[in-house]
Amino acid sequence: FDLVIADLRLEDGSGLDLLKQLRQLAPRTYGILMTGYATMETAVEAIRIGLFDYMIKPILPAQLDLVLQRLESIKQLQSENSYLRQQQQTAGEGSGVVWGRSGLMQDILEMVKKVAQTHATVLIQGESGTGKEVVAHAIVQHSSRAQMPFIKVNCAAVPETLLESEFFGHEKGAFTGAVQRREGRFETANGGTLLLDEIAEIPLSLQVKLLRVLQEREFERVGGNKTIRVDVRLIASTNRDLQEEVRQGRFREDLFYRLNVVPINLPPLRLRGDDLQDLVEFYVAHFARKHGKVIGGVTPLAMERMQAYRWPGNVRELQNTLERAVIMAAQEGPVEVPELGLEEKGPRITGLN
Repeated sequence: FDLVIADLRLEDGSGLDLLKQLRQLAPRTYGILMTGYATMETAVEAIRIGLFDYMIKPILPAQLDLVLQRLESIKQLQSENSYLRQQQQTAGEGSGVVWGRSGLMQDILEMVKKVAQTHATVLIQGESGTGKEVVAHAIVQHSSRAQMPFIKVNCAAVPETLLESEFFGHEKGAFTGAVQRREGRFETANGGTLLLDEIAEIPLSLQVKLLRVLQEREFERVGGNKTIRVDVRLIASTNRDLQEEVRQGRFREDLFYRLNVVPINLPPLRLRGDDLQDLVEFYVAHFARKHGKVIGGVTPLAMERMQAYRWPGNVRELQNTLERAVIMAAQEGPVEVPELGLEEKGPRITGLN
C-alpha cells in the first residue's frame, strides 16, 4: 500500500507501534498517525521513526486532502528520480549536440521550435544514429513542459510480454513476479513528455491500447480495474518506414495517423552536406576534453577520407569513430587517417577517392 493511516489507540495495542513495524517491513509505505490525545512525546516519536504526518482529530476532509496531495507529489518525484538514476547509470557518454549549417537541419530546427510550443504528438523518423533522441530532447527543452518529467522507453529493448506493464504499470499479483504494485511510464511522465523510441516494435495487441491512451488519455494498470487519467505529451520515433509497416499489416493505420500529427524526417549524415565538418570539429574537441588530451584538429587527408565515407551508422558511428581517433592520436597532434580506422571499413561515396 502507498499509505497507512492508523489511530494511536487501537483495541489491541498502539498505532505508533504498528507504524513503527510497518516502516521496517514495508519501507516504501508511508504512515500517518492520528489521535485525539496529542502529546509532545508522541509527536516527537512519530517524527523520529519517520512517519509522513501526525494529525490531531477531528480531521477535516480538506486537511486530509492537502496531506494526500503532498504525498502524491512526493511519490511522483521519487518515481521520476528513480527512473533518472537508472537512465544515468546506463546512458552513454559523448552525446553532445550540434545541429550543423545545412539547409536540411536548419529547417528541422525551425520545425522543432514551432512544434515545441504546442502539445501535439510528434513522430520522428530516420535511420539509426541520425539523432532522433536529440531532436526529442530539443522539443522538450523548447516546450512549456521543460521542467516536467521527460521519460524515455526503448520499445525494442523491453520483452514483448513485459511491454504493457512497462507502459501502464501493474498491480501486485497481476502476473508471476509482480510482487508489488508498479507505476508505468505513462504515470511517471504525467504532466510531462514520454518518448517511445522504436515504436514500430510494439505488437499489434498493444497498439490498440496505446491508441486508446492517445484518444482518451486514460488507461488501467495490468491486473487492475481503476481508470487512471494522465496528461502526457507523446513523442514517438522509429528507424522504419511506418507507412510501409502499415501496408504490410504490421502497424495499425489508425494509430499511425494518431502519431503522425507532426512528422519530422531526419536525413542520413551522407546527405547533410557541410554539417560533417561542424560535427567533426565539435566531437574532436568534446572527446579531447573527456580524455584529457590536446588535439590539433584533423588533417586535410583525414577530413577528405571522412567526407568520402558513407557513414551507414550516421552520427552515432561518427561519434564512435572520432572518440577512438582522439584516443589513438598523438598528444598535441592532429587526427590522421590511420587513427580513423575507415580504410578497412568502406564503403565510399561513389565518385570520390
